[in-house]
Amino acid sequence: MRSQTLEFLAALANSPSPSGFEQPAASVYRRYTEAFAHRVTTDITGNVIASLNPDAGCRIMLAGHIDEIGFVVHHIGEGGLLHFSPIGGHDDVTPVGQRVWVHGRERLPGVVGSKAFHLLDPDEKTKRPEIKSLWIDIGASSREEAEAVVRLGDPVTFQQEFHHLMGDRASARGFDNTAGAVIIAEAVRLLVEEGGLHPEVGVHAVATVQEEIGSRGAQVACYAIDPVTALAIDMDHATDLPRLNPTQDGDLRVGAGPTISRGANINPEVYRLLTAAADEEGIPYQVKVYPKMTPTDAGVMQISRAGVATGLVGLPLRYMHTPSETLSLTDLERGARLVAAYCRRIRPETDFRPGLSQM
Repeated sequence: MRSQTLEFLAALANSPSPSGFEQPAASVYRRYTEAFAHRVTTDITGNVIASLNPDAGCRIMLAGHIDEIGFVVHHIGEGGLLHFSPIGGHDDVTPVGQRVWVHGRERLPGVVGSKAFHLLDPDEKTKRPEIKSLWIDIGASSREEAEAVVRLGDPVTFQQEFHHLMGDRASARGFDNTAGAVIIAEAVRLLVEEGGLHPEVGVHAVATVQEEIGSRGAQVACYAIDPVTALAIDMDHATDLPRLNPTQDGDLRVGAGPTISRGANINPEVYRLLTAAADEEGIPYQVKVYPKMTPTDAGVMQISRAGVATGLVGLPLRYMHTPSETLSLTDLERGARLVAAYCRRIRPETDFRPGLSQM
């Protein structure tokens, strides 16, 4: 991976940006894409849109959400402990004992506390902890001391940041979905540097907000852009791990290429064009099957206005929604090449109506 792309990925992954608090990641995305996009704008919800041929009538929307799961402070106790609520989907077990950043009047380190195992009643030892029974300890000894540095509604993120593991593997908090945002930005860069985009086709690469709480940013952006076709780029669960059953969980492997989804949420012509692009460009890929609406930005984009020809490209990700999400950097590069190759194949006359395309 080129050094500039790796630095961009690390900076984006290290930006604390839970849903509703995406400004740090938005700033990183904006600065990076301003170097090559024809136009970069920010809408009222916080989406950042990097566009090529922005005035073209035939429009492609690319969506990679920049929000991550996190927490928000909802109560400050008499003893200075912080009680918090989840932002996005969490396994209640994961926060126990974790170090966190509390993004208050200043960034503060904290630890997630719980009742010690030794003090649990026998019946408590058989139950999973719940987030409502946890707290954050920042070292304050009173409510007044805590309120001097923390306000109700301040966001909280895990302290884990980007790490390059062995080979082409990397781990970070929030690869779901800063890695997807990197893919759409890199696809735009490849289209600028290598060419091939039809001059009457516009590409709008949207770093979307609030995906983890209902794809709210993508819904707003898709309505405004009104694309003929759109790709969501997100993460898929890697299943090359112990105690997973491919007959139930699928067979997606880290390092075996990006995923191309197929199912009710996916336009058949988009799927055909994506797989043809991958085959022609020699990009390995894996097929992910969704029998219904996907839990991604593709869900709302498909039914925007009078309908959008929607596709979904993913990366196999290990340990999703934990502080140590892990992926292949090679898969990420391949994902960007695939998205760029798809955009090059779109023409103003491309017919996305199922079964009616011109071969």
